[in-house]
Amino acid sequence: MNKKYFYNKLIRDKMPVIIETAGNTYKTKILDDKEVEKELKKKLIEEAKEVEKATKDELLSELADTLELTKSIASHFKIPFGKVEKFQEEKRKKRGGFKKKLFLIWSTGKPGA
Repeated sequence: MNKKYFYNKLIRDKMPVIIETAGNTYKTKILDDKEVEKELKKKLIEEAKEVEKATKDELLSELADTLELTKSIASHFKIPFGKVEKFQEEKRKKRGGFKKKLFLIWSTGKPGA
């Protein structure tokens, strides 16, 4: 009998085929809406941590994963991705982007104000 490795995490849709093609077996379940909301957000955090640790060569793959999850979360909540991009642009116009590389050490203003 083969050893089982327990993952208990959200996977991409084609992973079962990839697992089978490699000659392995697996067990999955279909998540309900509440479960998938939680797991999509958890997976985005997991991938963001991988971006943090990624080398320059790994960065493209990790950024693609975070974008896929961002799009999946928007889709799950029925938010058109174009609307996300529009809101991103509005926030950039209002608050700026990150091109200046500014790092706030302290302020007398409240956080988030």
